[in-house]
Amino acid sequence: MDEQQLQRYSRQIMLPQIGAAGQSRLLRSRVLIIGLGGLGSPVAMYLAAAGVGHLVLVDYDMVDLSNLQRQIIHRTASINQDKVASAEQALRALNPEITLTTYHHQLEHDALAKEVRLADAVVDASDNFTTRFELNEICVQEKTPLVSGAVVRMEGQVTVFQPALPDSPCYRCLYHETEGPMEACSEVGILAPVAGIIGSIQATETIKVLLDLGDTLTGKLMVLDALTMEWRTLKLKKDPDCPVCA
Repeated sequence: MDEQQLQRYSRQIMLPQIGAAGQSRLLRSRVLIIGLGGLGSPVAMYLAAAGVGHLVLVDYDMVDLSNLQRQIIHRTASINQDKVASAEQALRALNPEITLTTYHHQLEHDALAKEVRLADAVVDASDNFTTRFELNEICVQEKTPLVSGAVVRMEGQVTVFQPALPDSPCYRCLYHETEGPMEACSEVGILAPVAGIIGSIQATETIKVLLDLGDTLTGKLMVLDALTMEWRTLKLKKDPDCPVCA
């Protein structure tokens, strides 16, 4: 690291759990972020600020006025712009030193598998079960850590799947394909800061995974009820009949 990097990341380097070696490891890391909405926005901003060296941003949508209430990476001037382009501008302004790769289309099958294979960790900030199921299956195949979050109304949940660990469950252990479509915030609403809370935890867990730091949420599901500001932590077990990871 040069002098400017030492100054930029000094407050993290001061942490004995990270230090200069950990910061250097972050600078060499590559993270794939699927979705740049309410969750992906704080995830991308915090990972960029923390010095994760290469972020791969994937979102096929464009910025809409209704997004700005919670998708804090975008600005009013970004309306009708591709979300990945809007996010890239914000992240380059925040930290011009990191590398950004963007995809303004949905990655599927071989293309998605290639990016998962290259990534040190994957963040699922998508909003539909189809994407979540495919992403989970590929992460299991490639043994790539997956940090998953979801928000709706005044509720959120977050967990970590680490397929390289023998006892780690996967997303299909938690949800089955027959459980129906995920509720969209466009239909039932969402309180803006809830997305920020869950997204910030996803960013924290991603850094912990990259640095093999502390205890992650692997095998645990944290559930937030923001109306009462109560947290519950549920234990997740590997499903012996799971069609993906069993």
